[in-house]
Amino acid sequence: MKEKVVLAYSGGLDTTALIPWLKETFDYDVVCCCVNCGQGNELDGLEERAKLSGASKLYIEDIVDDFCDNYIMPCVEAGAVYEHKYLLGTSMARPAIAKKLVEIARKENAVAICHGATGKGNDQIRFELGIKALAPDIKIIAPWRMTDVWTMQSREDEIAFCQAHGINLPFDAKHSYSRDRNLWHISHEGLELEDPSQAPNYDDMLVLSVTPQKAPDKETEITMTFEAGVPKTLNGKAMKVSEIITELNKIGGENGIGIIDIVENRVVGMKSRGVYETPGGTILMAAHEQLEELILDRETLETKKKLGSQFAQVVYEGKWFTPLREAIQAFVESTQKYVTGEVKFKLYKGNIIKAGTTSPYSLYNESLASFTTGDMYDHHDADGFITLFGLPLKVRAMKLAEVESQKQTND
Repeated sequence: MKEKVVLAYSGGLDTTALIPWLKETFDYDVVCCCVNCGQGNELDGLEERAKLSGASKLYIEDIVDDFCDNYIMPCVEAGAVYEHKYLLGTSMARPAIAKKLVEIARKENAVAICHGATGKGNDQIRFELGIKALAPDIKIIAPWRMTDVWTMQSREDEIAFCQAHGINLPFDAKHSYSRDRNLWHISHEGLELEDPSQAPNYDDMLVLSVTPQKAPDKETEITMTFEAGVPKTLNGKAMKVSEIITELNKIGGENGIGIIDIVENRVVGMKSRGVYETPGGTILMAAHEQLEELILDRETLETKKKLGSQFAQVVYEGKWFTPLREAIQAFVESTQKYVTGEVKFKLYKGNIIKAGTTSPYSLYNESLASFTTGDMYDHHDADGFITLFGLPLKVRAMKLAEVESQKQTND
């Protein structure tokens, strides 16, 4: 029997060309594995395409709920945003996919896992760190880095290669945006985005959304409830996290929410530009933050924001299966115990506008916060507090004045 390789298969031109290439180059039995993280109609026709291309088997593994509950929600709860803008849509999905690829490789007794990520991107790191952490004995094949045996450098080359192997597929050589889609977002790279001086061509690009200019001239009201940091209902209806994100994607997309244009710093050292559509994710993150600010005390919130930024970098760099990610997540989970309540807001032309927040664990005290004097706060107490709080500043100023006076005396 031939040795088996598990191919991370999307059904696109790159991974379709990889099937005959792996058979021809290594004499492998190719088992394709497409991991469904919410790609939608991108999964249509995959089985026929994979077998037509020479795969011996195709797995289509649905991990949408696992992706939402065990990868997306830890990032939402952490407030993990990379470089102030990127909500980690691709970054979160890669370790989930890597885990499933390893599971299928074990099931099939495969000796290798192959991915189609390029040598310039972040995904090669995310896939391979995940595989190394979970299955250090399995060989990893990254054709785009194997320039001695992988000679195809363009879509035209790949199409010609497929045709030479009797594979006629509905792909053409016309260049388009490079996209990655899952339930959380859609990323866009390429074409005019490769020139930072050029504005994005949103009319041709956007899939989930309209621009704020084209959004309705009316507000859309949203009410959400959370329990221990996890969303439970949307506009009064109980739903799974995946269902809530799906509905928020629709509502948010219609209102021009969550479109960002960013030049980010890749792990491999270069800057790259992309446009991300994350309508549902942007709303969910904002709603969670809106509730948290009512509940968490100042020092916990400050520490959480610092660790949330570090968590984002850990995830972006593909270090999901590490003790550091687990440790930060453990801290975050401890902060979510009382993040329970109701959040109201309005969507309007790309904006998320607060419309009220309530929680049984709210630390907001109207008696304390009101401009009128309440029973719990004595204004006179502020005298001593400010004296002690400002003591270092006063001592420093006195010392500087003393030194300056001494200089003038000496002069």
